[in-house]
Amino acid sequence: MGLFGKLFGALKKTKDSLSEKLRVLFSKNKLGNEFYDELEELLISSDVSVTTAEEVVERVKAQAMAEKLRDEAYVTELLRGILTDILEESEVEPPSYPCVIMLVGVNGVGKTTTVGKLAHYFLSQGKTVTVAAADTFRAAASEQLSVWAERAKVRIVKHEEGSDPSAVIYDAVSSAKAKGTDVVIVDTAGRLHVKENLMNELRKMDRVVSREFPEADFLKLLVLDATTGQNAVNQARVFDEAVELDGIVLTKLDGTAKGGFVFSLSAELSLPVLFAGVGEKMSDLEQFDSKSFVEAIL
Repeated sequence: MGLFGKLFGALKKTKDSLSEKLRVLFSKNKLGNEFYDELEELLISSDVSVTTAEEVVERVKAQAMAEKLRDEAYVTELLRGILTDILEESEVEPPSYPCVIMLVGVNGVGKTTTVGKLAHYFLSQGKTVTVAAADTFRAAASEQLSVWAERAKVRIVKHEEGSDPSAVIYDAVSSAKAKGTDVVIVDTAGRLHVKENLMNELRKMDRVVSREFPEADFLKLLVLDATTGQNAVNQARVFDEAVELDGIVLTKLDGTAKGGFVFSLSAELSLPVLFAGVGEKMSDLEQFDSKSFVEAIL
C-alpha cells in the first residue's frame, strides 16, 4: 500500500471531522461574511493557527467572489487548492548524497523509532545507512536504538552512557566518510525547547557535522507528535531559531483528528513536512506528499 492508501487511513479522523463540519456549514449559510467567519473558526478548531486561517479564508473569499462561485463543490475544491498551494510553497528538493540527518525534538515524540524507520526507508531506496546514538543521556537509549538498527540491518555508532554527544557524531561522520556511506541518521536526546543549555548542545553537534563533513547535505529535522496540535508550531519556532531547521517529520499522524497545524508550519515558518509516520510498522514512514495530504483530510 502506497502513501495514498496509508495516509487516507491514518487521517480518517481528521477527514471525518472536517468534512462533517464543512457539510453543516454549507447547509446553514449562504456564501457571505457569516459563512467566511465560520469557515475561519472551523479551520482554527482543526488546529490551523489564527494567522494562517485568516490568510486561507481571505484567499478563498477573494477568489470565490472574483469567479462568482456559489456551489459547495466549487468552493470546497477552491479551499483544497489553496491549502495545497500553501504546503507546496515550502517544499524542498529531496536530499542529495552523502547526507547527514539529525533528528531533534522534545521528549516522547518518537525520535528513536523514527531513526529506525528512516533507516528502513533509505535502505529501500538502495542507499547505505549508518545510525548514530547521540542520545547519551536517556537510560538505555543506545540499546533501544541498537534494536532498531538490528531490525533495519544498518550499522550503529555509539558510546557509553553519559558520553559527549558531539563525540558520537564525530565518530559517525568519520566512519561514514571512510566507508563511503550514503546516509548518516543521528538520534539526539529529547529536550525541552525552553532549556537553553540543551539548545546550545544541539548547536555544538551542528557545528561538528558542518566542520567535519562539509560535502554532505546536512538536514536538521524536527520530529513532531501530530497529536500535539497547535503547540507543535511553538516547538518548531523555538527549534528553528536554535538550529535553523530544514523540515519536519510527523509521527502518530494516525492518532489525530486535528492535522491543521501542518499548514501553519508551512505558511508561518516555511517549514516543509518531509516524512510522515502513518503506523507502527518499520515501513510505516513515507515521504510526505502535499496533494495526498490535502486530499486525505478534505
